[in-house]
Amino acid sequence: MAKGKLYEYAALYHPKKTKEQNDRGEEPKSKLLVPPTRTVASSDGEVAMLAARAIPPTHVDKLDDIEIVVRPF
Repeated sequence: MAKGKLYEYAALYHPKKTKEQNDRGEEPKSKLLVPPTRTVASSDGEVAMLAARAIPPTHVDKLDDIEIVVRPF
């Protein structure tokens, strides 16, 4: 069995500008969808898969606007 390593992951949602925000010159604020979570895994890819599965169903249709960040320790 492969030796696991400690990782931390999170998922951020970066919404696109609406027409109203564009007219006012506002930038939409990013939102934290999955808070920083620690896990033990054998690879970065495994952690990315865990993070993708943790995305709430309400945002599954907006995957182009979601950023998954993975940090090894």
